[in-house]
Amino acid sequence: MGNRVKGRPKQKSIKAASHSKMGSKRKLSRMGKKQKANNSGLEATFIGRSKCLKMLQVTIKDFRRLCILKGIYPREPRGRVPGKKKGQTFYHIKDIRAIAHEPILEKFREFRSFMKKIRRAAGRNERDEAARKNAVCPTYTLHHLVRERYPRFEDALSDLDDALTLTYLFAALPTTTAIKAKMGSKAKAIAAAWGAYCSTAGCITKSFISVKGVYLEANIRRIPIRWVVPHSFTQFLPEDVDYRVMATFFEFYETLLHFVLFKLYNDLGVRYPLPEIEAGGEVKGSTSFILSANLRSLGNAMKSSTGAITKVVTDTLEGDQAAAIKGSIKNKSKEEKRKERELINTVGAALDNIKEDEDGSMDDDDEEEEEDDEAGVDVAGPLKAALETLAEDEARAMTRGDESNLDDDALKRRRLFAGLTFFLSREVPRGYLELVALAYGAKVGWEGPNSSISANDPSITHHIVDRPTLLSSYSSLPKSREFVQPQWILDCANFMFVLPIAKYGVGVLLPPHLSPWVDNEEEGYKPAYAEEIERLKNGEPIELIQEEAEKSDTEEMFGEKEAIDDGKKDNEKEEEEEAEEEESDDDNQAKKKESAERRRKKEEKEAHELAKSMMSRKAAHLYGRMQHGIAQKQAKVEALSTRRREIEHSKEKDETGKTPLKQKVERLKKERKRIEDEYSNTGGSMKKSKKRRA
Repeated sequence: MGNRVKGRPKQKSIKAASHSKMGSKRKLSRMGKKQKANNSGLEATFIGRSKCLKMLQVTIKDFRRLCILKGIYPREPRGRVPGKKKGQTFYHIKDIRAIAHEPILEKFREFRSFMKKIRRAAGRNERDEAARKNAVCPTYTLHHLVRERYPRFEDALSDLDDALTLTYLFAALPTTTAIKAKMGSKAKAIAAAWGAYCSTAGCITKSFISVKGVYLEANIRRIPIRWVVPHSFTQFLPEDVDYRVMATFFEFYETLLHFVLFKLYNDLGVRYPLPEIEAGGEVKGSTSFILSANLRSLGNAMKSSTGAITKVVTDTLEGDQAAAIKGSIKNKSKEEKRKERELINTVGAALDNIKEDEDGSMDDDDEEEEEDDEAGVDVAGPLKAALETLAEDEARAMTRGDESNLDDDALKRRRLFAGLTFFLSREVPRGYLELVALAYGAKVGWEGPNSSISANDPSITHHIVDRPTLLSSYSSLPKSREFVQPQWILDCANFMFVLPIAKYGVGVLLPPHLSPWVDNEEEGYKPAYAEEIERLKNGEPIELIQEEAEKSDTEEMFGEKEAIDDGKKDNEKEEEEEAEEEESDDDNQAKKKESAERRRKKEEKEAHELAKSMMSRKAAHLYGRMQHGIAQKQAKVEALSTRRREIEHSKEKDETGKTPLKQKVERLKKERKRIEDEYSNTGGSMKKSKKRRA
């Protein structure tokens, strides 16, 4: 141990157990350094919002904007709460460190100092100085954030649901102090550009009208994109909504949609934004007006782009062939030129192009003849082949729009309304109906300015009207058109079948508007109208379907009446018939079948109980939850079936002349009486006791 001081106790070995008399340095050498508070564990991983503001040195307004733009949201720690602070908002430390290095944060600080200078100049009444400084206001872009959050184009497409819904909402909201007019015009322009692409590319697959709005779904690059279009009503702006947060979301979604639309339009071979729209000629107005302007501009741009491509290919081929002619004329012999001239006669297209020249300029000079023929050989054949391929590409582009993802479903959608012309009346909402009709190959006109089809056009096949009766002015229109309600377009598009217009006539009670997102096979219940449409698609005649439906309705009504009146038969003849039926062989067979069915159900129940007893506790619990879910689903299906039978039963008056309402009242009374009788058997009573007055 070396020179130890005499009289002092010998120190313990470092391997010895610690005790209270051990010094602090010796304890640290054994236990390590003492950890500071809030430097490890949940306290260091999750921090509160006030601490985030202190760390970043920003206001809460700028912090919210940064979190929205960066896509950072509060996190809830699992297990215990840091610092036992329940109900507090926590953020992950890595997210806050990512915000600290964001370039936009520096721009926010520059803007805050800039506004101080502007306010100082305004306070000193220095208007010229304030105007000069306002011209150099710091600006920023969000392009790097879009590329950071969506590294692939498919990622951006899959996250467009909220972006499109908010954009269409801002396009429908009125201008207020919180919602600037500039934001509304931007939202209308983006919504119109998106609608123009979807209708031109034919990528709208599903649509549904609900109370909240019109749900639309498009399939782009095999990615479903669903959004909501608000109804064309006066929008109510609640006061408890923070529109500044919505404006920040729209600021990011605007940049994202510009990126996506630029890529999609580029795939069509069209520049984005469209030159006519970018010039500002037709940006102002309603959403439908801007949509029609975008549709016209996109159609013109696609035609001009295909024409420009054709011209470029033609010029290129002509230049290449002219250079080849000059080099080949010197090297070719007369015999080779004569052979080529003979081959020309076998080519129909080349012969048509040079036939007149041959007949008119045939002379004895062999050299001139050979030069003319060589020009016809080298240019006509390759140029025609190139132009034919361009024509095919143009037809495919007009059929699908997105050439890289051409599939059979898109072609079927484009052929559904091919050859049909729709004319929308002025009371019909034009926006989403025009989108769906154009996406499925129809031509659309409307009652208003800039319509390419007038109301008296004889090519109109369907006139869309949303009135209880037709106006007297419609009698002067051509008789070759059909008048239908707007739901017909959406139902035809959802079922991919042109439905009969008998149920969609003017003033007719419409059939149920079924949602295309409900899987009837999975739900276990198929509505009657869906079954009818499926039979129509299979080729069954309409008259046969209607007769069978009426027959089934009458059978169900008759069966229900028999079931209701079985307990109240008091005639002697009916009692004798019932006694005879009980003694008959058919009744005995029915009873045997019922007993066999009860025996089978009992055996199945015993088998289930036996299998459940052999399961573990966890497996039995899971099996019980599965059976409970199946029972709930079956009860829901039975309730829907019962409701359907009641509706079909109460459509018309019965044989006794009772109205549907009276039939419903009687059914409810009988149901209540049955429940009261069942409850009275248990010893209770559901009847209200009448209090006697003193």
